[in-house]
Amino acid sequence: MIALNRSSAVTWAVGYVLLGLAALAAFAVPLWYAWSVTIFDGRAAILEDDAQRLTEVFHHGGVQGLTAYINARVGMQIAGERTLLLTDERYRHLAGNLAAWPREITGASGANAIMVDLAGQPTHTQLVQTTLPGGYHLLVGRDLSRFLPLERRFTYGLISAVTFLFLVGVTGAILIRRELLARVTGIRQTVAAIMQGDLRHRLPIRRTNDELDTLSQTINGMLDHIEHLIGGISNVSNSIAHDLRTPLAELRSRLEELTLTRPAPAQTFAEVDAAVADVDRVIRIFNALLRLAEIDTGARRSGFVRVDASQVAAEVVEFYEPAAEQKGVAFSFASEGVAAVAGDPVLLAQALSNLIDNSLKCVAEHGAISVHVGHRADGAVEIAVADDGPGITEADRPRATERFFRGDTSRGTPGVGLGLAIVDAVAKLHGGALQLLDNHPGLRAQMVLPVTATRTSR
Repeated sequence: MIALNRSSAVTWAVGYVLLGLAALAAFAVPLWYAWSVTIFDGRAAILEDDAQRLTEVFHHGGVQGLTAYINARVGMQIAGERTLLLTDERYRHLAGNLAAWPREITGASGANAIMVDLAGQPTHTQLVQTTLPGGYHLLVGRDLSRFLPLERRFTYGLISAVTFLFLVGVTGAILIRRELLARVTGIRQTVAAIMQGDLRHRLPIRRTNDELDTLSQTINGMLDHIEHLIGGISNVSNSIAHDLRTPLAELRSRLEELTLTRPAPAQTFAEVDAAVADVDRVIRIFNALLRLAEIDTGARRSGFVRVDASQVAAEVVEFYEPAAEQKGVAFSFASEGVAAVAGDPVLLAQALSNLIDNSLKCVAEHGAISVHVGHRADGAVEIAVADDGPGITEADRPRATERFFRGDTSRGTPGVGLGLAIVDAVAKLHGGALQLLDNHPGLRAQMVLPVTATRTSR
C-alpha cells in the first residue's frame, strides 16, 4: 500500500479519475436540475389547464354540474391517473377520489407536491389548488411516481458511468505503474552499473520517442560527454607526466652536472640560462592548462561583450608581422568588414594568436600565411588562418584538438600540443567550432562563430 501511495502513476490515475468525476458531475447536476424543474413546471402547467377547464364547467353548471362532471371523470379514468377533489368553503368533501382535504395544503392557489392517501395507497402527488366563486375549493393532481422509472434509469446510468470511470482509472493506474516500473528498473540497473565504474553502459531506449526516451537520450548524451572528459583527463594526466618529465629531467641533469663539474662562469651561466628555459617551458604548460580549465568552466562567458572580430584580427596580425618578416614569410590579412560577435576579445585574440603561431612554426622560409575574416552564407563569422606548410594528415585531424597531441608532421617543431586545444575550447565557449581543412598544400584552420549583428561595410 505504501508503494502504491508513493507511485506517481497511481497519483496521476487518481487525479484523472477525480477530474473525470468532476466533469461528470458538472454535466449531470445541471441536467438533473433542468429535468426536475422542467418536469415539475410542465406538470404544473398541465394541472392548471385541467383546473381552468373544471373552473369553466363550474361557471356553466354550478356546483351540481361540476360535481357530476368530476364524479363522471373519476369513474372513467384509470385508477390513480388523476387526483380530483371538490370541497365547500369549510373543506367538506363534495366530489372526487380524494377522501379529505390534505392538511398540508392551505392558503392561496398554487402548486404543491405532497404525499396523499389515494385509494388506500400513499402516493406522491403534485397538486394544484384553485379557489372557486362562493368559497368552494378545487384540487387537481397527478401521481409523480409515473416518472420514477425514467429517473431511476438516469440514476443507474450515472452510477454505471462513475463505476466505469473508477475501474478504468484503477486499471490504467496498474498498467501505467507496471510500465513505469519496468522502465525505471532498467534505468536503475544501468545507473548502478555506471556508479560501479563501468561508463560504457547507457540507459535503454525503446525508440518510442516518449518522455522517458527523451530523458534517456539526454542522459546518454551527458554520459558520453562524461566518458569523453574522463578519458581526456586520463590522457592529459599521462601527457602531463610525459611532457613535464623531459624538461624536469633536463633541468636536474644540468644542475647536477654544474654541481659535480663546477665549470667556468661563462659555461655555468649558459647552463643556468638553459635551466631557466626548461622552467619557462614547464610554466607555459601549466599556464596553458590553467587557461584551458578556466575556459572549460565557462566563467568567462559572463563577461562577453560585442566584439568586432575584424578589428581583433587586425591587431593580432599587426603584432605578428615582425616575426613573419624576420622569417621571410609572406603574411597577408583580408577582411570583409565589421564582423560582430558576442565574446571575450582577449580569448579571441589568444585563439587567433595560437593559430598564427602554429603556422609560423610549421611553414618554411619564404612560405605564405593568410588571415581572413568574413561572413559565411548562413551569417556566421569565419576567422581563418591558412598556410602552405606540411599541414595535418587527414587521419590526425580528429585528434588534433586533443590536449598534448602532436602529429607526425609536428614532431620537429617546438610546442607541447596545447595550442589547438585552446583554440577549440575558445570556439566552443563562444558557441562556435574549430574546423581543420586541407589548404592544398598546408592547413586551413578556421573558427566559425555565431553572428550577433548585421554586417556593415567600411
